[in-house]
Amino acid sequence: MKMYQALAAIVFSAIALPTLAQMTPVGVWRSFDDKTNEPKSEVRITENAGVLQGTVQKVLRKGADPDAKCTKCRDALKDQPIVGLPIIQEARKAEGKDVWEGGKILDPENGKFYTLRLTPIEGGQKLEVRGSVGPFGRTQTWLRVQ
Repeated sequence: MKMYQALAAIVFSAIALPTLAQMTPVGVWRSFDDKTNEPKSEVRITENAGVLQGTVQKVLRKGADPDAKCTKCRDALKDQPIVGLPIIQEARKAEGKDVWEGGKILDPENGKFYTLRLTPIEGGQKLEVRGSVGPFGRTQTWLRVQ
């Protein structure tokens, strides 16, 4: 009987651990256009010492120039290639929650930064990405690619 319990514990761990490990924004995500719902880009989110950063890995819009630059960005990001552009900066996990906030997100289409909140949902297969200024903002749902 103990052998069956041990086997059941191993099987449960093998199934549950990958699911638990996915409740994080770390990974590759597909974003979508708010108006057309067409795939827009893939963004890779990484973690370093508890701080999340995210860069555009691939532009997916039909007919988009893969060498496009962020012409509306300011300062050091001005005229930088969209692919490789750091659009998520300095997000940290909120105490006791599966929410990352305190950072900012860049909208390359207008060159503006917004306050950021990232919330994994549906077992970590989707990511709610909220950008806001004060009480005003919008939330997008990104899909996990990797």
